[in-house]
Amino acid sequence: MKDKKIILNDIEYKVIRNDEDCFDQDVVQERIKETDYFEKYDYIMGDYAYDKVRLKGYFDSKNKNVTKINDIKTMDDYIENYCQTGAKIFVLEKLK
Repeated sequence: MKDKKIILNDIEYKVIRNDEDCFDQDVVQERIKETDYFEKYDYIMGDYAYDKVRLKGYFDSKNKNVTKINDIKTMDDYIENYCQTGAKIFVLEKLK
């Protein structure tokens, strides 16, 4: 399912990482359907632990809103330090 295009809250994304085909559009849509929180981000990363999905937004490094903690370049550090070892990860990239 990598590189598949999807729509979440009327925004088009491309799946750019999908460990063990873990991305479930219905689950993610249910989590974000009532909020516009993730609309500002260039990427949405999700990790599964204990059968629950956690979401985190990231900006492209060139985005004017980027900070150290939400720069896509720091995603691997976040995964290593804050995600369960062996957690399945997916990443969505917002299409412009």
